[in-house]
Amino acid sequence: MEIVEIISYFVNHSTDTIDVRFRFNDDEEDEIRVDVIDLKESDDFGYTLIVEDFDLFMDDEDEDDNILEDNVDEIELLSFLNEYYLIYPEKIPQKDLY
Repeated sequence: MEIVEIISYFVNHSTDTIDVRFRFNDDEEDEIRVDVIDLKESDDFGYTLIVEDFDLFMDDEDEDDNILEDNVDEIELLSFLNEYYLIYPEKIPQKDLY
């Protein structure tokens, strides 16, 4: 099985986790999988999911908005999740209806 689509994600800084909703290649269109993974796991695998984005042309109004926004490298996230579930198949979440 391989993850072919990341539907959504949310970084929870208070728990240092990432909530991910995704679909494997053998899942149906109306099925989704949901998991909460400790960000330390991605570090242990050598992946950097959250990246700094320095916008030199940011004005004061934009600066306040970007404080709440996380820049997640979706390619890294996809690669990490595929490797994570390959090594830990017992942690693959069950399918839910979307």
